[in-house]
Amino acid sequence: MRIGVNARFLLKDKMEGIGVFTDEICKRLVKLMPEHTFYFYFDRDFDPSFIYSENIIGKKVFPPTRHPILWKWWFDYALPQQMEKDKIDIFFSADGYCSLNTNIPQILTIHDIAFEHFPKYIPFLHAKFMRYYTPKYIEKAAKIITVSEFSKQDIIQQYKLDSNKIEVVYNAFFSAEPISSPPIQEINVPYFIFIGAIHPRKNVLNLIEAFEKFKQKTSSEFKMVLIGRDAWHNEEFKTNLRKSSVQKDIIWIEKINRSSLIEYLKNAYALTYLSEFEGFGIPLVEAMELGIPIIASNTSAIPEIAGNAAVYCEPNNIHQITEAMSNLGENKVLYNQLKQAGLERKNLFSWEKSAEKIAKILLKYS
Repeated sequence: MRIGVNARFLLKDKMEGIGVFTDEICKRLVKLMPEHTFYFYFDRDFDPSFIYSENIIGKKVFPPTRHPILWKWWFDYALPQQMEKDKIDIFFSADGYCSLNTNIPQILTIHDIAFEHFPKYIPFLHAKFMRYYTPKYIEKAAKIITVSEFSKQDIIQQYKLDSNKIEVVYNAFFSAEPISSPPIQEINVPYFIFIGAIHPRKNVLNLIEAFEKFKQKTSSEFKMVLIGRDAWHNEEFKTNLRKSSVQKDIIWIEKINRSSLIEYLKNAYALTYLSEFEGFGIPLVEAMELGIPIIASNTSAIPEIAGNAAVYCEPNNIHQITEAMSNLGENKVLYNQLKQAGLERKNLFSWEKSAEKIAKILLKYS
């Protein structure tokens, strides 16, 4: 069987949630299905490290998809032509997009539909494109995969989808090369950490305000480490960060290698993850894997993933977030309970199990 794979988000040292999912699933799929040939379709020059095994053929399909018009062209014209040349039997797409111009069976992964609930948090044309085409993609696909029960029910309700057409496949811990490098900046005091793009939906503005109030209330030596790229519409965040009375205690790292990120997380006191909306939240699993307690928002998929390994807050309630920081900083019994709960809960999330599920789906619908 010839399996086409949407590899657009396999970007060396630039991967976030969708890229991580694609990478971790595909490196296992090719081992689980060695008798099949995988065609990885990139939209730009690709790093050879993503050609994990001999049963992968990597191809660059023009043009680079940097605009909604180019998304449309790539998926509905350039990609179908290339897949026809390659005699593809089934296509696996992990980024929420598929082709409306092919009869090849397609397995589509939709991680969440935040664009339906928070269209103001993404560029206007992007939101318009996704809200218009996602229902068409869902109808076209042979099977939908999503990453949490929350997202499954959200998609079913939003698009009136038959529940039999959608299956949950969890994310898991993002593996990395052996850790050999120390943190970029040594921190000799306890610190909270946030991991994720600096984006309005991630609620970092409220996190900073709560941390400021926590510092004022406790006079503690805690710091805050923010790890994430400057994503979109962050003028207010940057202004507030510059004016913050605790600016010297906030460390923002925009670019970092995977080993150093894990080193920062491993040495953190707690993960703070107060997003307004998440379809999954990979940093939650990363924290549990490393035995790091979590302060999290009580919205969307977050409680489903973090379970009893987190203290929960309303994402827009500054007082609750501040109190959670104070309580976790002082209550060692609670701290150890959350740590142990995370170490136990992490076993629910396995890339091997998730890849096995997708392999069965590919074989069933090919």
